[in-house]
Amino acid sequence: MEDSPTGSFEGLGLLPALVEAARGRGYGAPTPIQRDAIPPLLAGRDVIGAAQTGSGKTAAFALPLLQGVQKDPRTIQVLVLVPTRELSAQVASEFRKLGRGLHGLKVVELTGGTPAKPQRESLARGAHVAVGTPGRIEDHLERGSLDPSHIQSVVLDEADRMLDMGFGPDVRRVLGYLRRDRQTALFSATFPEAIESMVADVLRDPVAVEGDSGQDAEPDIEERYQVTGRNRFPALCAVLAHCPHESAIVFCNLKATVSEVTGSLVAAGVRADRLDGDLDQFHRDQVLSRFRGGSLSILVATDVAARGIDIDALDLVVNYELPPKPDGYVHRIGRTGRAGKSGLAVSLATRVELDGLGAFEQATGRRMSPLLPEDHPHYSAPPKNPGALLAQIREAAPMETILISGGRKDKVRPGDIVGALTGEAGGLRGDALGKIEVRDTISYVAVQRDFARRAVEALNKGRIKGKKYRATLTGSTINGPQKWTPHRG
Repeated sequence: MEDSPTGSFEGLGLLPALVEAARGRGYGAPTPIQRDAIPPLLAGRDVIGAAQTGSGKTAAFALPLLQGVQKDPRTIQVLVLVPTRELSAQVASEFRKLGRGLHGLKVVELTGGTPAKPQRESLARGAHVAVGTPGRIEDHLERGSLDPSHIQSVVLDEADRMLDMGFGPDVRRVLGYLRRDRQTALFSATFPEAIESMVADVLRDPVAVEGDSGQDAEPDIEERYQVTGRNRFPALCAVLAHCPHESAIVFCNLKATVSEVTGSLVAAGVRADRLDGDLDQFHRDQVLSRFRGGSLSILVATDVAARGIDIDALDLVVNYELPPKPDGYVHRIGRTGRAGKSGLAVSLATRVELDGLGAFEQATGRRMSPLLPEDHPHYSAPPKNPGALLAQIREAAPMETILISGGRKDKVRPGDIVGALTGEAGGLRGDALGKIEVRDTISYVAVQRDFARRAVEALNKGRIKGKKYRATLTGSTINGPQKWTPHRG
């Protein structure tokens, strides 16, 4: 067995169960951020980490902190603060998967936008790790439902995003409830002055680690621009048609623009949906599940709504409007070109805005070039029939997503859903099924479009683990979110 800390998880001092879990998550060897962060965290040191999404950052802090968790008493010992509910779900899921070999481990999510009572009940039953947003965590601390006395380690994940969203005071109030001898880790993609101030105030002699140092973490992103007129939609159509993709995110600066662009895409027959602040948590989760499962090819989003989302293998990012600041540009394009995969980022810019692209190039250290050559008919002149260009991507997103009214708390597992659909009652082939996501009280399953209605009928007529659940196809939110009553049949 290899002993080098740079070459193996065993060499980092992790328990065999955690080493096995890391390999089960696809890590053959530690990523740079894991190699550098795990040893000091295991030693109880404070850590400040520079890490982009896709660098293996969550496992870098989850693995060593899980190793220090004591099963008895069942109290919160690790607290992770994140900026969004979506990121909370992802981080909590990663803790559960990495801690699968630690029998009895309990992870609880504490986020706003969802009822607080079930969270209080989960805390009362006991848990070891809490992941959530600053405001809701502060609320639980104020009400006494979250006992801070046993919290040994706290993580501030995507700290720059939390400050951008105005959570700085909430974070400091939460930290004020915690013991002074705690271990603190802070991870951030950028380090503005406010982050440096927080580091000085809340971390003790931290070890600095950098996840994107070295070639392994360098994103492979091709950056282009497309000249547009005042009406940007035709230029967007030209970009989408010119750049082959299975999945794309289109960023807008305003919610109104998100709705307008999404409506135009849907009207043209494109499988697109929106992600903005007007959606409640249930429908945000639904849109993201459809996108991850291949039921949508394009997601149109604002910066705030898209923060913290984790989408694998995203082919294309389009800046429909340029972000106001360079760090916003870095965060947007960082959604693609992750984990060793290549990606493309295209920014729509009027001729007046072209001079401003230099600030973005300086932020990334990479030059932008035009997407289309100057002699191309769509270089600066909008296509006369943008709908015709979109016709070639209408058949993207080959799946439909089904919502089922049973989840983790009902003891529903992915294998149970597969069995219900491929068994005698369902009769579907296994290759007709796609991504399955099991949440606390609901589940999503992606099914090839040709078999989707048959799958819904089979689920509604049949049973999962002997119980009846309601199943329905999810749909677009562009004309208002669908109503859903998650009752059991």
